Amino acid sequence: MSVESPYAWHRRLFEGRAAVFAITATLVAAIGGIAEIAPMYSATLGPKPMEGITPYTPLELAGRDIYVREGCYNCHSQWVRPFRDEVKRYGEWSRAGEYAYDRPFQLGSRRIGPDLMRVGVRLPSVAWHYEHLMDPRKVVPQSIMPRYPWLAEDRLDPEDVRASVATMKKLGVPYSDEDVAKVPEQIAEQGGAIANSLKESGIEVAPDSEMVAMIAYLTRLGVEGHQALAAREGDK
Repeated sequence: MSVESPYAWHRRLFEGRAAVFAITATLVAAIGGIAEIAPMYSATLGPKPMEGITPYTPLELAGRDIYVREGCYNCHSQWVRPFRDEVKRYGEWSRAGEYAYDRPFQLGSRRIGPDLMRVGVRLPSVAWHYEHLMDPRKVVPQSIMPRYPWLAEDRLDPEDVRASVATMKKLGVPYSDEDVAKVPEQIAEQGGAIANSLKESGIEVAPDSEMVAMIAYLTRLGVEGHQALAAREGDK
């Protein structure tokens, strides 16, 4: 008596039927992709914000857009795993609630460069970040990171930043209509503070430059989460 192969169904459905196989594979991949991506675009489906975590300012959001545009996530993760060696090197391990306003998150999986989740805590100096972006080997001689001098010359378009803030608002980030309307003023205020701080170190850069936006983003990373976790420890 012959025994039917356990793979007979596969032969009947797909072998010799390239179109059926292609359509089925596409549908399965689409369903998996939707299930993975959809939560990132809904505040109700994603993680609840950890206490003390606030949305990015318009300038920080602009810096984040530049971070993504320049492909920084290809070499840097933003995810400290809960292991002793990671915590000792990078700081407190990451909590889901810290990413509640990231659309999409920048967890990453490669570390050609160090993890940046707590870089705002480890390296709060705006002058250090300026020098590092202009010429990484000036501050880290063994670095293989490319230079980004054009960030100091290129300027932000407030309307582009306003569009980013408005889009994040539609995706569930709690920006108000006033936040969207006052984007230029908020960029000028925070950018001016960073530019003045750089000036104290002998560095002249426009407050609406992409460099200032990137520095605003980098010096923000992990700070609120660190403060919230420290407050929890203090309450125990």
